[in-house]
Amino acid sequence: IEWLQQYSSNQEEEFVRGFLGKMLFSGEEVLKKCNVLSGGEKMRCMIARMMLQQPNFLIVNEPTNHLDLEAIQAFNNALIDFPGMVLLNSSDHAFMETVCNRIIEITPQGVIDKLMSYDDYLEDEAIREQRKDMYLQPA
Repeated sequence: IEWLQQYSSNQEEEFVRGFLGKMLFSGEEVLKKCNVLSGGEKMRCMIARMMLQQPNFLIVNEPTNHLDLEAIQAFNNALIDFPGMVLLNSSDHAFMETVCNRIIEITPQGVIDKLMSYDDYLEDEAIREQRKDMYLQPA
């Protein structure tokens, strides 16, 4: 709680506990010191910090790598509720399908930018042809 309070405009313990609760910390877990947290717990603390700071733009690289299933679900919900823009890179197909509504792929021949789900992007025959052309054509 103490570590996270420094990033909050509201210093009340209950307020900060609420953000930790959203990231699946409960009871005495909220009193743990940062140096004893597991990798997944540290990631969940960073997500709570992000939510407290209320940014309008996030850049996230492989955010689910050190999270267990419950933490991934909590993070998915936080991103879905996030009012700003998120630029992310992930090799987690289920995560991408859950949170992405616009796919931007950078290829050697340019950019493919589509407003659609990840699965729709992968299954679209016209996009498959476009991707094939953009990767096989010499620069």
